Amino acid sequence: MSKSLFPSNNDLLKCKNGSIFHDRKTKTMTKLRYLPGIIVRHPLETAICALLAAMTTVVFSQVVARYVLQAPLSWSEELARFLLMWLSMLSAAYAFKTKSHFALRIVVGRFPEAVQHAMALFVHVIVAAFFAVLLYYSVIFVAGVDGHIAPALQIPMQIPYASIVIGSALILLETLQSAWRELTGSASDSDR
Repeated sequence: MSKSLFPSNNDLLKCKNGSIFHDRKTKTMTKLRYLPGIIVRHPLETAICALLAAMTTVVFSQVVARYVLQAPLSWSEELARFLLMWLSMLSAAYAFKTKSHFALRIVVGRFPEAVQHAMALFVHVIVAAFFAVLLYYSVIFVAGVDGHIAPALQIPMQIPYASIVIGSALILLETLQSAWRELTGSASDSDR
């Protein structure tokens, strides 16, 4: 079970007599005090939230412009597509970090502990090899689109395609960390 990003109500404000101060506005303001620390401690989650908010805003703006104002935006579809690329790759890295991807444990759970460790290490090696190859070729690909400009936004195409590089690098890093934890014996059951 993960710990909440915000302090609990018991940790918020205490009056001099030790009772909790139950003012909704005060609780919200107190929680907002912790927001800069949360952003710094959780940059991946913050980036994912910002990308999702930006993509929602862009798509909503396009709908309003097209159907209400009868004047569609020329750049919104392309920006939404690029934001979705970044959101997808960073979300995949986050899911890998939190062990949220699909895993079949029913077969592995029937083996002895030593075999389970060996299988987990084998899976980490295969995943690391895949993302190392993906990282290598995505760097080559991003370098190859140097000079290409997005038609509507007029930004370098390296910006949206760099999402593959960053996402695969984050997943590779997390895989290597999980493999190290497996080797050193500090892996939890969720790492397998």
